[in-house]
Amino acid sequence: MKKASVRPLLLAVAAVCGSTGAHAVSFTHEGITLDINGTINGFYVNREAKMTSLATGASTTTNNSALTNGLLPGWINFVMTTQAKGQDIKAHFSFAPGINNNSDVVGLPIGDPGGTGRSDAFSQIDTRNVYFQFGNKDWGSLKFGRDIGLFGQNVILSDMTLLGVGGTSNAGIPYNTTFGMIGHGYMYTGFQPQITYTTPALGGFQAAAGIFQPAKFAGDETKSPGFQAMASYDFKGPAPGKLWAGLVTQSTDCSTSAGCVGNKSHSASGYELGVKAAFGNFEALAYAFTGRGLGLSTVGAQFLGGSDGAGDRTDSRGHFLQGTYKFGDTKVGINYGQNKDKNGFVSRVGGGPLNTIKNRAYTVGVYHSLNKFITLVGEFNQERVDNVMDSHFDARNRTISLGGIIFF
Repeated sequence: MKKASVRPLLLAVAAVCGSTGAHAVSFTHEGITLDINGTINGFYVNREAKMTSLATGASTTTNNSALTNGLLPGWINFVMTTQAKGQDIKAHFSFAPGINNNSDVVGLPIGDPGGTGRSDAFSQIDTRNVYFQFGNKDWGSLKFGRDIGLFGQNVILSDMTLLGVGGTSNAGIPYNTTFGMIGHGYMYTGFQPQITYTTPALGGFQAAAGIFQPAKFAGDETKSPGFQAMASYDFKGPAPGKLWAGLVTQSTDCSTSAGCVGNKSHSASGYELGVKAAFGNFEALAYAFTGRGLGLSTVGAQFLGGSDGAGDRTDSRGHFLQGTYKFGDTKVGINYGQNKDKNGFVSRVGGGPLNTIKNRAYTVGVYHSLNKFITLVGEFNQERVDNVMDSHFDARNRTISLGGIIFF
């Protein structure tokens, strides 16, 4: 049997981020191969946060720490591959649990279940990949199910903090993951229901396009699905790398219900462009995006805060720069990113327009491959948030994180 090409997200994460790589356990029976691979991480995070009132100039500083996941959750992947009638077939299940005790923000219920006065410890289990695909090298492939989105995919897989923590405005609050550099140079792609077609590789060129589960924003009807597309070119030579471009768009229709002013329809769109290249042991990355009605990119969620319901859409833009250098088994790097959102939403404080939210951050990181399975990580991250949404505050956050990650 000719084995189908297997490239689950975990393998892409390991390869793109320069980790030691994933080492799948494989079983083959009657022409079907099952690969099992995974990752686990844990970090000690110390954070100092300073909030300054724009109205009075008064500031408050808090310090906290956490034992937490990094930007990646834990992850276990089950990937089936086979071939039938000239088609390479793949099915992928994954489960992404966290190490955090409380999942009161996302995931399983926590806090005070049933008013009993107790706080039980649960960790979140997130089913990120549930899809199947089929195709071949002649005509490409079709994917049906839930997987990583196209828009914003390459930049997060190239972010060095994917192996670490990056920045978090909630070090003392148990999310299942931190934000890394999400919201500081790029938007979060997310894992989304989709039907996606990917072309065969033509030289170094490849493209993908698909319809995606729509999200409601600025209205109450979504008659058509969302659409995302991405094109990339892998180039070789003395400075090998990748050039890519992507887009996302969605329309929402309004009825006469509350929140639809003037019975107007609304649309959102975003565009991105990125490039990375290697010069010996040094790798550089540059990326930028822009969006209209796409959402508050500073919180890293597409379509959240994309419009105020009166037709005023949020203008979003950002840029991200990164450089890394590898010394033997150790990689050092620095990145910087900024996201800016303007208009399209109304402050709850004073009822006036909140013109601009600006998020900026940089990370300095050290990533040491202890062996072919384990990478030890140390990072320093500094965030600056101007005009925090709905609060008229500026924020300065400093995060120091130490820990490690295993791929198997």
